[in-house]
Amino acid sequence: MPTVLITGGTGTVGKRLTQLLLSKGYNVNILSRAKQKADSIQENTNISKIAYFNWDLAKNYIDPLAISSADFIVHLAGAGVADKRWTEQRKKEILLSRTQSCDLLVSALKKVPNNISAVISASAIGWYGPDHANHTNAPFIETAASYKDFLGETCQLWEDAITPITQLEKRLVILRTGIVLSNEGGALVEFKKPLKLKTAAILGNGQQMISWIHIDDLCNQYIFAIENQQVEGVFNAVAPNPVSNEKLTLALAKKMAGSFFLKIHVPAFLLKMVLGEMSIEVLKSTTVSAQKIKSIGYQFNYPTIDTALKHL
Repeated sequence: MPTVLITGGTGTVGKRLTQLLLSKGYNVNILSRAKQKADSIQENTNISKIAYFNWDLAKNYIDPLAISSADFIVHLAGAGVADKRWTEQRKKEILLSRTQSCDLLVSALKKVPNNISAVISASAIGWYGPDHANHTNAPFIETAASYKDFLGETCQLWEDAITPITQLEKRLVILRTGIVLSNEGGALVEFKKPLKLKTAAILGNGQQMISWIHIDDLCNQYIFAIENQQVEGVFNAVAPNPVSNEKLTLALAKKMAGSFFLKIHVPAFLLKMVLGEMSIEVLKSTTVSAQKIKSIGYQFNYPTIDTALKHL
């Protein structure tokens, strides 16, 4: 079976993608700043099929064997956008962790003899602005221009940095990822915290649209891109049925607490005090289309918020 090299392989998405690839018989190479133990991939019964390799952005180094022994690259690496408050230093780290890692991969593919046939790279729906900036009054599609704010410009530079892959005669796929729903980290874990106190915390007025995706659908889209040569270019990695913050929160509350919960609104001004500039993203309504990836044959396992939350 082919070997897939994953950057960011020890993160939430990387771990789940590794599990699914191994279950299909793939071999997996994982790049890490420090070689990890194979038990970092939870519930893994195919440890012998995982190999770990070093890379170091500061030193512009990547183990050549990681490249030469792989058939595909899945590029997930990047500092977590929501992990810390957006200071100027943190924003710089968010940007450079993405662009410099892309630059390093492109450089390595130029220098190291390899059989890489495709690179599938993460991006984000931060590319798009708020719904009111979409003058078509329809969900955002992949041809929309990037929005002129921090995340929009970061995504533009991120995608620009990986695009030279195409000059090396490699197939390039970019997945602009929505809000990933997983029990292992990310937004859903945060949504669950107030519900442990039987409180459904709706952010702002709750009407902002969330373009989300179940983690298994996201990982399966990476595998779909690996296995289907007609998949090329930019695709939105979102479920086909976005929901409002209020609908998502109340659906989760009913799953976790039945009818015994208190519904509250967290005021926008309080979110701004706590989160700073990041509150713009929490309160932003962005409705993104999944039609393009559906049109080439991808079938969602969790197309609605109810099916996704029932599984999670």
